[in-house]
Amino acid sequence: MSRPKNIRDGAPRFFGVLKVFAPEVLRERRLAGAAITALVLSTLLRVIEPWPIKVVLDLIAGESPRGNGFLAASVAHLEPTTVLIVAGVALVFLTGLRAMFDYLRTVGFAVASNRVMGRLRTDLYRHLQRLSLSFHDQARGGDLLVRVTGDVKMLGDVTVTALLPLLASLMLLAAMFAVMVAMNWKLTLLVLSLLPLSGIATVRIGRRIHEAARKQRSRESRMAATVAQSMAAVKVVQALSLEAKFEEEFAGSNRHDLREGAKTQRLSARLERSIDVLVALATALVLWVGGSMVLRAELSIGELWLFLTYMKRAMQPLQDFAKYAGRLAKAVAAGERIVDILERSPDVKDLPDASVAPPFRGLIKFEHVRFAYSQDRPLFEDLNLEVRPGRRIAVVGSSGSGKSTLISMLLRLYDVNDGRITIDGHDIRSLTLTSLRSQIGVVLQDTILFAATVEQNIAFGVADATPEQVRVAAQLANAESFVSRLPQGYATPLGERGVNLSHGQRQRIAIARAAIRKTPILLLDEPTTGLDQRNEHRVSEALERLALGRTTILATHDYRRAASSDEIIVVDRGRIIEQGTHADLMEVAGAYAHGYRLQHESSSRQTGEQTYVAYGR
Repeated sequence: MSRPKNIRDGAPRFFGVLKVFAPEVLRERRLAGAAITALVLSTLLRVIEPWPIKVVLDLIAGESPRGNGFLAASVAHLEPTTVLIVAGVALVFLTGLRAMFDYLRTVGFAVASNRVMGRLRTDLYRHLQRLSLSFHDQARGGDLLVRVTGDVKMLGDVTVTALLPLLASLMLLAAMFAVMVAMNWKLTLLVLSLLPLSGIATVRIGRRIHEAARKQRSRESRMAATVAQSMAAVKVVQALSLEAKFEEEFAGSNRHDLREGAKTQRLSARLERSIDVLVALATALVLWVGGSMVLRAELSIGELWLFLTYMKRAMQPLQDFAKYAGRLAKAVAAGERIVDILERSPDVKDLPDASVAPPFRGLIKFEHVRFAYSQDRPLFEDLNLEVRPGRRIAVVGSSGSGKSTLISMLLRLYDVNDGRITIDGHDIRSLTLTSLRSQIGVVLQDTILFAATVEQNIAFGVADATPEQVRVAAQLANAESFVSRLPQGYATPLGERGVNLSHGQRQRIAIARAAIRKTPILLLDEPTTGLDQRNEHRVSEALERLALGRTTILATHDYRRAASSDEIIVVDRGRIIEQGTHADLMEVAGAYAHGYRLQHESSSRQTGEQTYVAYGR
């Protein structure tokens, strides 16, 4: 979201934030309504609360109560000692009652705010999960983490500790000015004449506070992204001695963050002191004019004190805004960052008339498919491909040729720009994403395991999987042998990303995860890359068993692994340049035959070198 250039541009952003949050707030309308009722009663009691002291001041000054109201009539015939006792009891009673309503108001708003922010955090996380890969390819993980946790927390904390007190002060402002007008309209006009000065200061300094807070929040996100990136790749960072580089990057962002934080505090303090001076000026003018009226017997001392009390309380919202300006600006910036995510629409989503996919047989067709990551550089142009049910197809080619993109399009991680992909005659865009992906098993090159037990990692995606089904899947994946040797077997907790397992072990867990789903379609994206010979053999055995009876598409640069497939597709820069069985393509002596021979010769040399080293020992 671009930064607003002035306060007029920023106001729609603020109301845009409120518009997004309004439905969640309305869900708590009963609790919020009770809290607002307590706020109204508290405000009324604040209006009444100074009156006992006003009566005592007039009594001490020897002035009789002015007017013919209920209070004047009640006090006129009482003894001074009785008046003091009644005033003291009334003051304690009114203050205690007002404190009770303030407590109910604070607790009510706090509970409502926590509920709203809890649902908002869940909605934000759910929305992020559903945003397309085109968004996540550009986003930084640390920044998203700050938005889900830090920004929501900031918004919730400021709502309870700053925004709601400001709302209470605004209500008090209206009540106090109403009473002030009723008491003495001349003095009230005098106070109102100074308010434009406060408006000018608030607009000028408030805009700078908001801009500084926005920059600070953005830099905090960049710092979080740096931390997340370096911690996720800490092995590489240490291996390449990159600690100093990342430390310097983090320290630089930290210095800028501290500078913006100090600027926000400085501006907030400047605004707060400006408002203090304005309140002092208003107090001095009221004392001068009101004191003159007291000397002319137009006003009692108690009434002047009461008016000054109301005036100071009426000025409270201005002082509160100055006090909370920095925090409110940060909250608005945090709200904008949340809205920025919530207003993004996934590129890939269920169409309004999408239907649940029927059980697949596994007939896959790519029909005149065009796809581009950027519109000026298409990867696929008029791609046509058919995979019959139960067949095993290998897609080979160099890095960047489009092998993995084929798998991503079939999973609808990306949608085609033109043409269509069908399964059993159904355009996959006409099917719900959940029903489509639930019938496709996937084993990727970069296996991601979660911070959960081995059993939970295998059972992910199958809600009602039994322990026996997990074990059967592990046996198919050649994982049973090493899992049984783990400290707690299938109940052994794995570290984040499965760091306490080897690459080969992680890959076999991924195969077990695909096996337990029993899907009719299986997609394999470089499943044996980076494995040593022993692990590669075990993973390959597991993949052979996993592919039995399933429509299988294998994306690989390993021509030897592709050789056993029913059909081989050779792609180069998004085009199919060769297609056929291993024997057919070797006979053609084209790109596939050349690549196969190069890998075969390289493998033979490596085997010979390993044998020589072994005998040399």
